[in-house]
Amino acid sequence: MQEEYDFSRGERGAVEPLAQGKTRITIRLDDDLLDWFRDQVHQAGGGNYQTLINRALRVYVQDRREPLEATLRRVVREELQASSESGGSRAAAGRRA
Repeated sequence: MQEEYDFSRGERGAVEPLAQGKTRITIRLDDDLLDWFRDQVHQAGGGNYQTLINRALRVYVQDRREPLEATLRRVVREELQASSESGGSRAAAGRRA
């Protein structure tokens, strides 16, 4: 070990720049969950447990998104209900005239 070190050309910040589209955060996870992800990476022969957590979250979010057909059905149902509550559609109004 040296008596003194020269840090005059040192730079502040992360040693490795973050990939574009990534944000560094602090998150608290249960120990058993973190251990599980680390074990999965170890069993796979290496990798990054943070990437595995990111993938698991992405799959969860994608599975939770409403499919287009379900969205269309919900919107049509809401519009029909709103129409019937406000006295019917224009076609029904025309029949009454």
